[in-house]
Amino acid sequence: MVGYGFAEVFSVAGLTVRKVSFAVLALTVAAAHSPLQAAPSADLALCDRVAADPADPDKPADLKGAPDIAPSDVATALKYCKSAAPASRRALYQLGRAYAANQQVPQAIEAYRKAADKGSTSAMVELGVMLANGTGGTRDAVQAHALFERAAEAGNPRGVINLVALSDNGGPPLDPGRARALLARAAATNSAEAEFQLGLMDANGLGGPKDDVAARALFEKAAAQNHPGALEWAGAFALSGRGGPKDKDAAKGYYERAAALGDENAKTALKRMECPLMLSDKRGNLLTNLCF
Repeated sequence: MVGYGFAEVFSVAGLTVRKVSFAVLALTVAAAHSPLQAAPSADLALCDRVAADPADPDKPADLKGAPDIAPSDVATALKYCKSAAPASRRALYQLGRAYAANQQVPQAIEAYRKAADKGSTSAMVELGVMLANGTGGTRDAVQAHALFERAAEAGNPRGVINLVALSDNGGPPLDPGRARALLARAAATNSAEAEFQLGLMDANGLGGPKDDVAARALFEKAAAQNHPGALEWAGAFALSGRGGPKDKDAAKGYYERAAALGDENAKTALKRMECPLMLSDKRGNLLTNLCF
């Protein structure tokens, strides 16, 4: 399969609906009858405040979270997430994040594994990433694949993205048709990476029919979220008229945005647009571009 790289994995959150009302009610009632029971709730709130993952399906909708735990918040995260972890798989996952931020790899792995065992799809993904990379021990692509698959089947887009990326880079094979179906589910959650990867499959006819119109629409959706690869591909489709009308101005805009994000292919494409004629030696090596 054609991919843009490992996304967040080897540098790559459909939402699962959970019935939390009874748990909240039970906690509220317990707190009302015993002040000693109120502490875990307060600890979880503090744990959430400094260590919540914005991509975690377990995270409350009104909680913003942060992609990385700030260095100044690591000690706070460790203290309160550890206290809240016995009663909350979300806190247990966030404890793993805190350990990882503090370079305590064995402890992070242990926390992620416990949270994954309790059903945290985000913990499955993070543990899978560590196993796929061999972080803290021997690389285990088979176990990583199993964890990503569990998360993907539960509707976590990061599980899908990492499952496909692992398969593309030497991991256990994944049927292209199934990969395309899983990516379609993940793309429906507005995941830019899933939209981009699905666009690549549509553009290349992998796992199903080739569909340039659908691919272009997906690239443009992901580009709207500033995905560098999608910006580059949206530019190429607009420039060539693939999957829709030719639009040189739109192509240039996409390439400029991708180049600003560091995409080298987009920088080359911009140069080619500005200087379309290329002079080469007898061996075909580029000597220079002629600009107008």
